[in-house]
Amino acid sequence: MNPVTRHVDILEGRDSLRGAFAGSLGLHAAVAGAIAFFTLVPIGKREPWGDPNSLGGGAFSVTPVKSIPIEGAAGPVNRLARDTKSQVPEPVKPETRKSSKREDPDAIALKSKQQPKKRELADRRPVVRTDRREIAENQVTSRVGQAAVSPLFSQTPGSGGVGVGTGAPFGARFGAYALLLSERVAQKWRTDSVDPRIRTLPPAIVTFEILRGGTVRNVRVVQSSGNVLLDNSAQRAILEAAPFPPLPAAYGGDSAVIEFWFQLKR
Repeated sequence: MNPVTRHVDILEGRDSLRGAFAGSLGLHAAVAGAIAFFTLVPIGKREPWGDPNSLGGGAFSVTPVKSIPIEGAAGPVNRLARDTKSQVPEPVKPETRKSSKREDPDAIALKSKQQPKKRELADRRPVVRTDRREIAENQVTSRVGQAAVSPLFSQTPGSGGVGVGTGAPFGARFGAYALLLSERVAQKWRTDSVDPRIRTLPPAIVTFEILRGGTVRNVRVVQSSGNVLLDNSAQRAILEAAPFPPLPAAYGGDSAVIEFWFQLKR
């Protein structure tokens, strides 16, 4: 009789995981070391600009003074406040004057100390009052009146703060130039497109390159605020503020990469 052979199952065998575990651990350690090396060791020469006492990545507050920070209505200027949202003015009402009483020629005049003289009555002329608003003949009017429209009411530029980040060559030199860039961008930053119910958002970080003549290029968002409208408003502020003044003569490079932080706080 042939001896009974045992059936061998290949799934019962166990491979050692020591080699694979050691290789994976070594690979992760090498990647972590490379990241730490390139982070701590600067590559290339960076010339610091700006104020040495400034906090990189911070933001200074923007305080507009030309208008009140509330949303203004569109339409012709009308400083009279009305509880309506209509942009159509009301029709000009003709001025009603009280007609003076005419004396009856058959009446007997009574002597009185307060009775005006005939010459004084003849010298008086009616005063014609006109409406100061210039309304065209084809102007559409409304009976409910127009909402208040004033240049004092406008969406403020930049609700929050704008600052130069640590990723730009700012820090120890050319502080006046760095402050000028920040002010120019802050004046152009508008957040009226962002939902007014949103009170605050994480900062949007935008980088761009300034050439020697002051023109900009490569404007891009490197860190999103989580709101597309705020990110777009930050990019638009830089593009509208450009071109900037030329780079300082003492700066040795032909261009400078700038990093701006846009922080929304209402």
